[in-house]
Amino acid sequence: MAAKIGTWDELMADTAEAMRPVASRLRDIVRDVDPQTTEVVRLGDRASSFQVGPQKMKHGYVYVLPYGKHVNLGFYKGALLDDPTGVLQGTGAKMRHVKVRSVDDANDPALRALIAAALAERREALAR
Repeated sequence: MAAKIGTWDELMADTAEAMRPVASRLRDIVRDVDPQTTEVVRLGDRASSFQVGPQKMKHGYVYVLPYGKHVNLGFYKGALLDDPTGVLQGTGAKMRHVKVRSVDDANDPALRALIAAALAERREALAR
């Protein structure tokens, strides 16, 4: 069964109030890095996925997943990314994430660089 598709406002309505500005700032940064991004809010996943096409795992490069005390900025192919500042967490075969706890943390230039790298990785992989 596919995850229920919804809107950003619906996702924010189900997000802890303190984390809404953090999630929104991350969303703004992704959209600034990639103004043509395809955003799909999957309410069943409690996340907003940013993609270069319609398929989550094939075309997705980053997602915003709010929790009660932090927001995960997740990278679908994070294990493939260069992480010079060591902010990526996780041990999965492909996925990695960064726990973002404040708007100041969201503004870390390392996160913008990772988003740009994830976007470039997806575009290059799909062009092959």
